[in-house]
Amino acid sequence: MRNKKSMRYSGIGGQAVLEGVMMKNKDQYAVAVRKPNGEIEVEVESYVGILHGSRLLKIPFVRGIFQFIDSLVLGMRSLNYSASFYEDEGEETATDKALRKMFKDKADKVFSAVVTIISAALAVGIFMILPYYIASLLEDYVRSASFMAVIEGVLRIVIFVLYVLGISLMKDIRRLYRYHGAEHKCINCVEKGRPLTVKNVMKSSKQHKRCGTSFMLFVMLVSIVLFFFIRVDNPVYRVLLRIALIPVIAGISYEIIRLAGRSNNILVRIISAPGMLMQKLTTREPDEAMVEVAIAAVEAVFDWKAYLQDTFGYEVDDSWLED
Repeated sequence: MRNKKSMRYSGIGGQAVLEGVMMKNKDQYAVAVRKPNGEIEVEVESYVGILHGSRLLKIPFVRGIFQFIDSLVLGMRSLNYSASFYEDEGEETATDKALRKMFKDKADKVFSAVVTIISAALAVGIFMILPYYIASLLEDYVRSASFMAVIEGVLRIVIFVLYVLGISLMKDIRRLYRYHGAEHKCINCVEKGRPLTVKNVMKSSKQHKRCGTSFMLFVMLVSIVLFFFIRVDNPVYRVLLRIALIPVIAGISYEIIRLAGRSNNILVRIISAPGMLMQKLTTREPDEAMVEVAIAAVEAVFDWKAYLQDTFGYEVDDSWLED
C-alpha cells in the first residue's frame, strides 16, 4: 500500500502559457492551449538543449547555468506558440516585413531569440543593477560594507515582490497565474500517487518546491550571500561583478531547487518555505476547464499510469478515472 503522505520525484516540469500549460518530460515537451473556440490544441515537440549529451550537464553548479538558459529558450518558444492562437489578424508591421525579408522562414525564431535576450537584459537591469544603484545612494550614510550588502539584498527581494504584485494586477497575468496553479496541481497529483483526474487535481496543492518562482527567490538569496563576501571597491567593477556572477548564482540556485524537488527532510522544507510562501502570489486556483488543459499537456508527454505502477506499486483501474 502506498504512503499517501510521501511525494516521489516524477521528472516532469512545466510552466503556464497564454490560456494553457507547457509540460516537459526528458527531451519532449507539450504545449496545450484552450483555443478561442473552446477546443484544446496540443503540440508535442522535442527540445534537447544547447549542450545535449555533454558531460558538462553532469557537473554540479555548472549544469544549472545551461539548464537555466534552456528554460528561458523553451519558455519563450512555448509562450509564442500559445500567443499565436490569440494574435490579432492585423497588417504585418514594418519590423515583421524586415525580419521576414532578412531571415525568411527563420524570422520567428530570430524574433524569439531577440525577445529572450532583451527580456534577460531587462531582468538583469531591474533585479541586479537597480538594487545596487539604489543602495549606493546610501553609502554616505551607511559606513559598514557588510550592512550595505544586506541592504542591497533586501532591496532586490523587495523589488522582486513589488514586480510580482504589480503584474498580478493585469487581467491576463491573473489568468496566467491560474494556469500556473493548474500546472502545479497536476504535478503534485501524480507525485502524490493519485490518478490524474480533474477531481484529484483540483484537490491537490497549487504550490510546488521545484517552481520557477522559488528558483528566482533562491537567486535573490544566494546573491545576498555572494555579494556579502565577494567585494570590490571600484563602482564600475561592482556592476561588472554582479553581471559576471549571474551564472554562478544560477548554478548554485539550480542545485538548491534540484535538491528541494528530490527530498522532503526538515532542512529542505525550511529552505523551501520562503519560495512556497512566494508562490501564493504567483499561483491562483484554476477552474476545471484550466485543469483539463494541464492534464492534456501532461498526458501528451508522460505516462502517469506507468509511473504510478512503477513508483507506488499499484495499477490504475479505469473505473477510478470516472469523476
